[in-house]
Amino acid sequence: MNTFSEAEKNEENRKNLVQKAGRGILWNFLTFALGKVSVLVTTAILARLLTKNDFGLVSVAVIAVNYLSIVKDLGLGVALIQKREDVTRASNTVFTINLILGFFLTGVSFIIAPWFSTLFNEPEVTPVLRWLGVSFAINALGAVHSAWLMREMDYRRKFIPDMGNSLVKTIASIVLAFSGAGVWALVLGQLLGSLASAILYWVITPWKPRLVIHADLAKGLLNFGSTVTLGDILGVIIDNLDYIIVGRIFGVEQLSVYQLAYRLPEVLLVGNLWVMSGVTYPAFSSIQNNMDEIRRAFLMSIRLIQLLTLPIALGLFLTADPIVRVVFGLNWLEVIPILRVLSIYALIYSFSYHVGDIYKATGRPYLLVWLSIAHLMVLAPSMLLGAYYFGPIGVAYGHVVAITFKRILGLGIAMRFVKVTPLEILRQYRPSFSGALLMIPVVLLASFFVKDLDPFVQLPILVAAGALAYFAVLWKIERENLTRLLKKIFVRK
Repeated sequence: MNTFSEAEKNEENRKNLVQKAGRGILWNFLTFALGKVSVLVTTAILARLLTKNDFGLVSVAVIAVNYLSIVKDLGLGVALIQKREDVTRASNTVFTINLILGFFLTGVSFIIAPWFSTLFNEPEVTPVLRWLGVSFAINALGAVHSAWLMREMDYRRKFIPDMGNSLVKTIASIVLAFSGAGVWALVLGQLLGSLASAILYWVITPWKPRLVIHADLAKGLLNFGSTVTLGDILGVIIDNLDYIIVGRIFGVEQLSVYQLAYRLPEVLLVGNLWVMSGVTYPAFSSIQNNMDEIRRAFLMSIRLIQLLTLPIALGLFLTADPIVRVVFGLNWLEVIPILRVLSIYALIYSFSYHVGDIYKATGRPYLLVWLSIAHLMVLAPSMLLGAYYFGPIGVAYGHVVAITFKRILGLGIAMRFVKVTPLEILRQYRPSFSGALLMIPVVLLASFFVKDLDPFVQLPILVAAGALAYFAVLWKIERENLTRLLKKIFVRK
């Protein structure tokens, strides 16, 4: 009978984790890519059918929804993913609390809608916010099912409800917009997509909930989740502060311009980080007691993230003009300069993004809270000064200043906590930066030759030129590592 040493078992477990995480990332990216393609197609169509005021009204209502979302599960979903024992009873407890909170927040949305309309001097926001508030009750039905699948890293099944949400929302929004529904095309499309997702989660998840709260488990889950919730509060304040400043100072039409400028970096770049976090956090949680493995995984995540995010950020910056003309149309050219600034913000945002997952996985979410407090202290004055001197684009400049400060501070903490050196981190950036050194001049040169062509012709040429240049360098210097990673993901022992 063969026996394995502890070291061999650890190595086998590590290989299995890499394979599971890698497959999870691939499924997550497939979900994300298809979902965001539908978002871009929907936005491109609706931008030509709806007015800036329609988009602005929904943007204002979404601010309120985002703030209420802070307490939608009190951090219990994150706590459930991190938990290693008594998971079924914990899941029932979280489901019951989530359901109570979901219906409570739907009621709160109805009550505060008139006040929020007054804050932005837009009476039409009241019915929009009241209907969007129904999404809290709907989403509560499937939230624990989603956390259950994430905990198991079963992203193949999670793909089904996620795509159901995207497809239903896309079809419903476009059909309603063509029928003349105006702003309600955006609102009802969102609600129908959420309902489809909740139904599909129940269909494909083997776990079926019971309405019960186990007090002994609830206390521990809430203790962990409370720190996460405090971080979420700061995160939502930070994420929506720019919308509040632009909407209050410059009005809902300028808010719609700013919001669409933010949409592309969010869809194409920031969203990629959220996708990876959906896999890296459960993966880090599963090795939370092995700091050597966490250190190795942290460095690997930095390398992988930059390989993906750097070309996207540079591409948005270099091709902002044809992208806006193709995706949003000629009525939205004000988006172009703001998009360029926000693409720089998104790139800096990606640097060492997943250190936060390590803090949460090892039971130290309070570090994220302190980082967020420091970030907010820089962000608020930066945005207000930017708005005063430069207008809406100045708010985007404020984002760049604040996120640069946060990443420098966060990386300094990470180096002490995970025990990595600046040189080790810089080595992870080398492949992506090398590809960028060729990509930038190639795209600029191509731009010169295609400047007189139609934007629908310009854009694919520039994207192809940049992608070929970047991946040619990547393949030359990273071929061995990429091949090894793909084997780990796809080859079963």
